[in-house]
Amino acid sequence: MNRPRDAAVYVRPEQAWGLKVWSTPVPPECVEASLAIHDDYYKALRAFLKSIERRHRQFVVLDVHSYNHRRRGPDAPPTDPVQAPDINIGTSSMDRERWSDVIDGLMEHFSSYEIAGRAVDVRENVAFQGKGEQTRFIHEFFPQTGCAVAVEFKKIFMDEWTGEPDIDVLNQLRSMVSSAQPVLERLLACRP
Repeated sequence: MNRPRDAAVYVRPEQAWGLKVWSTPVPPECVEASLAIHDDYYKALRAFLKSIERRHRQFVVLDVHSYNHRRRGPDAPPTDPVQAPDINIGTSSMDRERWSDVIDGLMEHFSSYEIAGRAVDVRENVAFQGKGEQTRFIHEFFPQTGCAVAVEFKKIFMDEWTGEPDIDVLNQLRSMVSSAQPVLERLLACRP
């Protein structure tokens, strides 16, 4: 869903980081059915955000993802923290100047937290730049009223090789994200 329509269905390994996703070729009718779902999603998203825009004038969407930082294996060292912040805020598709108060306020809010006894490392456009389809779509159709922020969490909340979650860290992250709502509401209320 977070890919442009022409790249939304992986059919070749080079589209999926070299991984062979399918054991047999994907039938064209399956590709078309998947693309119809993609089309329906973005049609529904646009209608939903239009109604939010009518009611509230402006809105913020947190487009939340997570990313691996131990890609070389379970016993290998993690990615250098210089290249892998705990939270990466992706802003490439937005008018950064227009939304600077919102982005800076959100980053400040996240940075004010400690997770597992240490300050949360929050940086912009380091590991990812926010080039997903959903943020691009929102900024295309709601350039003056919609701020879509790609929020990429490094998988500090789990063992990415076993899938075992760290419930304490997950709960701390949940609290941090949910407590951002009044911050974002206040920031939007102060905007012209």
